[in-house]
Amino acid sequence: MCPLNIITLTTDFGTGDTYAGTMKGVILSINPQCRIVDLTHQISPQDIMGGCMSLSASYGFFPNGTIHLAVVDPGVGSNRRPILIETEKYFFVGPDNGIFSFILSASEVKNVFELTNNSFFLPQPCSTFHGRDIFAPVAAHLSKETLPACFGHSLTDPVIIKIPEPVLKNENMAEGAITHIDRFGNLITNFSRSFVRNTFSRESFHVEIRGVSFSKLLQNYACAEKDELFCLFGSSGFLEVSLKNGSAKKMLKAEKGDKIILFKK
Repeated sequence: MCPLNIITLTTDFGTGDTYAGTMKGVILSINPQCRIVDLTHQISPQDIMGGCMSLSASYGFFPNGTIHLAVVDPGVGSNRRPILIETEKYFFVGPDNGIFSFILSASEVKNVFELTNNSFFLPQPCSTFHGRDIFAPVAAHLSKETLPACFGHSLTDPVIIKIPEPVLKNENMAEGAITHIDRFGNLITNFSRSFVRNTFSRESFHVEIRGVSFSKLLQNYACAEKDELFCLFGSSGFLEVSLKNGSAKKMLKAEKGDKIILFKK
């Protein structure tokens, strides 16, 4: 794998404070040639699953050798471990709290290391900002082709949190959940296209969410009528509930974690 000096950032820091910018400063101080890409800094605070799913939907679109740095870290300063994951194509740096569950569940993982070599950290790391003092410098040194094994020792038990999966209740009904709500108010569910196709062979079904039922499945947003509630398979490959020219979240008063049911027609 040939490093290309690309580091992506996924955090819950938002953009109103200097946290994300400071991490970039640390990276560039160590490797001025590094290219930094903001995946998102708008993960909901402490939402490890949200960070996990956002990262899983995005990381595979980058060149081989990209370093994905993710910091959604409510356990910072505790005994949770800082880790580095090496896969066949990418590297991942961040806390061992489940944010990398999708990656760790894949068969392409080569090595997982606990970050214990503090010669790659900033001096006297702050107990509340490991993103700046540990993860950013490690990612920067990694982008300069430091071997992964130099950062610490191997781990065999990284944290993998249970990914919510839809449940087939009977041959005519499946139950899932809203796993993410984007800034447009679209409700992203955990119904993958393959699950829907295998369960409802003709992709023909009714949807029920918060007591509201509908059945229109469209190819894109433009196909919908004004103010129409509909479904489509979004760029993540999962079923979304959307409202033309509006917010499905507001219309349905939906929240992340709400139940969604598919009924066979």
